[in-house]
Parts: sequence; C-alpha cells; structure tokens
Amino acid sequence: MFTLSEEGPADSDEVEFLYDLCFAPGRRALSSYRLRDGVAPIAPLCLLARDEFGAVGGAIRYWPVRIGEGRAPALLLGPVAVHPTRQGEGLGALLLHETLGRAREAGWSRVVLVGDEPYYRRFGFGRETARALSFPPPTNPDRLLARALEPGAFDGVEGEVRRWSEA
Repeated sequence: MFTLSEEGPADSDEVEFLYDLCFAPGRRALSSYRLRDGVAPIAPLCLLARDEFGAVGGAIRYWPVRIGEGRAPALLLGPVAVHPTRQGEGLGALLLHETLGRAREAGWSRVVLVGDEPYYRRFGFGRETARALSFPPPTNPDRLLARALEPGAFDGVEGEVRRWSEA
C-alpha cells in the first residue's frame, strides 16, 4: 500500500538520496540535468510514493522543455526511481500512469525522456515518435523516447530538445 503525494520542499533531501541510491551521484553530469538547471520542475507532476511507514519508495519528476526552432512545449520526464527494496511491485508503473494522466489533464501534449525503450514502451513511449528529435550530447540517440498525449502532438515538431528558457 502506497500513498501518492506531491513532492514538497521538505522532501528534497529524501528524494535526492533515493535518486543517488538508484542512479549514483554521477547522474548530475548527464545532459538532461543541464536542461533542468535553473528551471523549476512542474510541481503538480512531481510525486512521491510513501509506504505505510512514511518511507519514500518511489519518486518521479517532470520539467518543462522546448523542442526545435518552433519552441514547441514539452515535458521532460525524469528521473523516476523506485527504491531497490520496492522494485518489482509496480510502483514505477503506478507513478508513470498517474503522472501521465495528470499531465494530459493539465494540458501538456508531449513528453520526452532518455531511457530504455523496452521498459517505457508499455507506457506509450517510443523511439519512432522521437525520430525527428535530438538531445544535447552526450546522449545515445537510441535512448531518446517520446510520447504524444494527444493525437498528432508531434506532427511537424522537430529539432533539439532545449531548456525551457532558451530562445
């Protein structure tokens, strides 16, 4: 049994510990972190899953980004992490389904992420949807995935995924 709640400022240390545990501190050197620097996450989509003892078992965050010269708005999903002792219980799927639904309800139409297609395919993400997109290096282009939250949301959208504030 897990309770989902929005991540608040008081949760930051606990969430960062979880991300370090799951991804190692070197994660901050990834290009996706450069897109997040100085940009506030989308708070209503940053959720925590707490167990019956109040411990964080999983967390997910989203950040606004722009795509290409047209500056198409999109969400950058990640990181999403589940504590190693809670993996395999469907917690990651719960966080993804809940937040993707919330994103659609909030009016977002596009989501991109860097991840493993075999895992994220079941949530509607794919390399084919991201075929006209690029991501700042160093990023393996085969790991850039996208999902349209509305039919045709990626039609005509192409170019590099950029920081929200970049022109």
